[in-house]
Amino acid sequence: QVQVEESGGGLVQTGDSLRLSCKASTRTTSTHTMSWFRQAAGKEREFVSGISWSGINTDYLHSVKGRFTVSREKDKNMMYLQMNGLKPEDTALYYCAVTQFGTVSRLTTAYAWWGQGTQVTVSS
Repeated sequence: QVQVEESGGGLVQTGDSLRLSCKASTRTTSTHTMSWFRQAAGKEREFVSGISWSGINTDYLHSVKGRFTVSREKDKNMMYLQMNGLKPEDTALYYCAVTQFGTVSRLTTAYAWWGQGTQVTVSS
């Protein structure tokens, strides 16, 4: 069982930056991939970004590519999402998810462990 906890959300203005953090409760191994998803009010949960255990393989939602950067500290069981140039359409509850599949998947069904989410609100 892996417990996951996100932090770092908040209320910011258009163009501002935020850094989200995610901590896994147990030591992750080479098969654990970590990803960020988000869910805006009235919309389905969508993939934002993911990173393999090694950090070599990453993936991004097209609309955040070039603005968001995902990173990982394996020895601390941590993952981060640096979000720059935030827009009102980035407003959502952001979730951290962990999978044992070893590859970055954009499917919510691929992830067995989820955090409670951290709210990001971007005002115009």
